[in-house]
Amino acid sequence: MSKTFNAESTTDEVLEGIDLSGKRILVTGVSAGLGVETARALASHGAHVVGAARDLPKARAATAHIPAGAFELVELDLASLASVRAAADALVADGRKFDVVIANAGIMAVPQGKTKDGFELQFGTNYLGHFVLVNRIARLFAPGGRLVNLSSAGHRYSDVDLEDPNFEQTEYNEIIAYGRSKTANILFTVEFDRRHRDAGLRATAVHPGAVYTELGRYMAPEVIQRLFDSLKADEATGAPALEWKVPAQGAATSVWAGFVAEAEAVGGRYCEDCHVAEIAGGDDVRGGGVQAYAMDPARAKALWALGEKMVGEKF
Repeated sequence: MSKTFNAESTTDEVLEGIDLSGKRILVTGVSAGLGVETARALASHGAHVVGAARDLPKARAATAHIPAGAFELVELDLASLASVRAAADALVADGRKFDVVIANAGIMAVPQGKTKDGFELQFGTNYLGHFVLVNRIARLFAPGGRLVNLSSAGHRYSDVDLEDPNFEQTEYNEIIAYGRSKTANILFTVEFDRRHRDAGLRATAVHPGAVYTELGRYMAPEVIQRLFDSLKADEATGAPALEWKVPAQGAATSVWAGFVAEAEAVGGRYCEDCHVAEIAGGDDVRGGGVQAYAMDPARAKALWALGEKMVGEKF
């Protein structure tokens, strides 16, 4: 890689001089925020983008500025396995390949709830929905393809709970549930990459940074306040306040990992601020790095098996 980027780099800076003509990309969650910016940036550099969203009218309005010839929409509700399977089946029946799949959609710190299939809402939406979608369309990846899973520094809030993924024995906590789902996204990346790398298909997980989007739109006011308080500067420890990004900066790591970084460098890894993160201790989300438990190959295999059991499919 001849250029280096950082937390302030934008999508267009990362993609400067890169022609994506002939590339076909699937981006989930294109009704707001990072998904819309990711789709815009890729389309503006010549790619054909297939955007997936639950609310199609909202997604059409949010992506109206993207040229129609470079963009199309498919319906996908990640909180419904029937919807996920229908979307995957339609894509497989269409048969056209994807060079990159960016699993961008997600929810954050929502009140306790369940998906249509009875899974804890954040784990079911952020992890299981994408787990089924990506595995069902795995045959559609073009040679040398890549999977980019959106995770978060929020994975530091919690490891996955393989014994109680639905909070049936554990008292529910919005932030812990979010952390579990984001750790699951990383572990899914680790195992997917292991299974497919010999065939040239690589997977990477990315942290977009703290971005003002609709991600937290369902969060209770007291949860939002508690979260913001935890992100302020801590004089006692010397931890700085978390720095916020605009969507063009937040989506930069996704497009960097998908189209700019060397596949071998990012395969099976967790990236942030347009670089590969190192293993780091501590659970403070203001710090950089990835928790060791999120990169554990044995835990990744165990989560994969749990996912298969929960959704009733073998991949």
